[in-house]
Amino acid sequence: MTHVIYTAQQLQLKSIARLKQIYSEITCTVEVNDKRCKDSWITAIAKYQASKIQKVTLAAPDEQALVQAELDHFIADQAQAIAPEPLTIVEISFDHHEYYAGNQLIASISNDDNHLTQPWVVIINDKEVFRANTLMRCDRFICTHYKDGSLPVQEQEATPPTTENQIMAHIFNECQNYGFEILDDGIYNNNGVKLGQVGCTDGNWWVKRRYSVQQQYSNSVLDAVRSLSMVDVSTDGKSIFDEYFLDQPLEQLTGDRLQRLLERTELVTA
Repeated sequence: MTHVIYTAQQLQLKSIARLKQIYSEITCTVEVNDKRCKDSWITAIAKYQASKIQKVTLAAPDEQALVQAELDHFIADQAQAIAPEPLTIVEISFDHHEYYAGNQLIASISNDDNHLTQPWVVIINDKEVFRANTLMRCDRFICTHYKDGSLPVQEQEATPPTTENQIMAHIFNECQNYGFEILDDGIYNNNGVKLGQVGCTDGNWWVKRRYSVQQQYSNSVLDAVRSLSMVDVSTDGKSIFDEYFLDQPLEQLTGDRLQRLLERTELVTA
């Protein structure tokens, strides 16, 4: 009995129920790693079909070469269709990382301070799915199971968040750690004093302090917001030059006051 050979594109268009039916119809014997995952059914069917094509041996060398060429094309086609999209890791803070495939959230890793021996947790759909003693073990868990299609599927919101919304969410979460408030024109401390701005352009985080006209790039949103927490606002909006120069000439400043002036000038002009 012969069966239709399904291409990768055809299998991708099938529902998981239809894939199960095809699996039964062709009497597939390849084990399905995760019966809840559509890609696992596609992989099993593709491997079984490839094995059947490979077993076909014909006497004529030309026909054997043709069959082999079809097999090579089929395997390459399947591999390209089934290969998962590369993951992008977004560092929200030291103890919180999010994993994305394109704009789709796949999983996140958080640190649980209440658990001393295994504080790192993989979260999917707001539920713990894995726990380990190091961040790298959680990273390996996500990447391995995502690659083989056995990672639980993250339920998506009705309206998927845009990249801009994701950036603002990251900034908001980090500002909460310092008690900062985000307004339309920048970030403010709890005394209502503007500290500056934080943003992300082409994947690069930057910070602009309140007196600066230039953006300074940061390694992460954590570093950007943390740099704002070090802005000196003790002058209540008065220029540091007014504070010192109106009191006494530069040549009369003591070593300590001169050093403080230089440090604060560096913060303002950075």
